[in-house]
Amino acid sequence: MNQKNSIGLSSCFMDLDDPLELFKSWMAEAEIKEIRDPTALSLATVNKEGQPNVRMVLLKGVNSKGFVFYTNLNSSKSLDLRENPKAAMCFHWKSFNRQIRILGKITQVDDQAADHYFNTRSYESKISAWASNQSHIMKDRSELLKNIEDYKNKYNNKKNVPRPPHWSGWCLGPSSIEFWLHKDNRIHERLRYNMIDKGWTKEILYP
Repeated sequence: MNQKNSIGLSSCFMDLDDPLELFKSWMAEAEIKEIRDPTALSLATVNKEGQPNVRMVLLKGVNSKGFVFYTNLNSSKSLDLRENPKAAMCFHWKSFNRQIRILGKITQVDDQAADHYFNTRSYESKISAWASNQSHIMKDRSELLKNIEDYKNKYNNKKNVPRPPHWSGWCLGPSSIEFWLHKDNRIHERLRYNMIDKGWTKEILYP
C-alpha cells in the first residue's frame, strides 16, 4: 500500500507549507530520474495584442524570490514580458510521471546576478549571446556565422568576455504552484499552493 501524506495524497507531496521546498525536492528527484534535461520548462507569455506564445527555456536558479531563466532582452519573450509582466511555467517530467505548473509575475534580475551567471557560461555560449539577434529575421545563416567570427576576434581572451547589455535574466515570482502526479485511469493527484497575504495556502484539485 502506498504511503500517504496528511491530506491523503501520495507521500511524494510531503507535508510542507512552502511550495518552493517541495519544488526543490521534486527537482532533486528529476535530476536523477529524468532522461532529458530536468530543468527544461515551457514558458508562456502574452503580448500587448493578447496573443499567447509558448517556448522551451531552461531554469537556471530558484530562490526565495522565484524561478530564474536567462535570455536576450530583445527576444520575443522579453518583449512580451515588458508589455505584460505575467507568465506561466510548466515542467513535465514524463520519465517519472510528474508535472509542476507555476503562475506569477516577472521581474528582471539585477546586473550582479546576470553578470554572475554569464561568467559561468562557456566561451562559445558567451560569444553566441553577442552574435545572435534573437527572434529577429535573418537573411542568410552566413550572417550569424560571420557575427560569431567577428565577436571571437573582438573578444579573443576567452576568460574576459563581458556580458552584452541586451542579455540578462528574468525571475518569475510565483502566485500559484501546482504539483501533479500521474495515476492510472486518469485519477491523477493534484496539489495547488496559492499565495495569499504573503503566505501560502494549500488545496487539492479534482483530476
